[in-house]
Amino acid sequence: MKEVLIYCDGSSLGNGRGETRAAAVALLGFRGVWRAFGAYLGGATNQQAEIAAAALGLEQLREPCRVTVLSDSRYVVETMSGRFRRKSNHEWWARLDSASARHKIKWEWLKGHAGHVAQEAVDRAARKIAALGHADGEALSKAAAVVAETFKADA
Repeated sequence: MKEVLIYCDGSSLGNGRGETRAAAVALLGFRGVWRAFGAYLGGATNQQAEIAAAALGLEQLREPCRVTVLSDSRYVVETMSGRFRRKSNHEWWARLDSASARHKIKWEWLKGHAGHVAQEAVDRAARKIAALGHADGEALSKAAAVVAETFKADA
């Protein structure tokens, strides 16, 4: 079974205010190769964007894998680990449940904005996509390249 790392982040600019612009980004790593995926989510909340980011990453996998999902969202990590109850966002959770079903997943929380290269890269890409209002290939390519270079240097 392949072992894959997924760093994911959601962003909702204007969350809780009138003009929300949300996005989700997932960065997948397998054997030193990194690819980033992103989606513009329109008026989604920050919690919904965080759920969507994890689902987006898992949806890219074409076969059952052993996956470590790293997120700065305690909401996602604790809920998927069974420690938080699902009180809302049921349709978003259904998407994540479907994306998770065939994989063996370890959910890990990373402190956001703490200088972790991969987490910072997905955060930047998600904020850029939310601001632009569409998925941005350049932002996604840059996120993958920064992480690939960092992990290569650490090897």
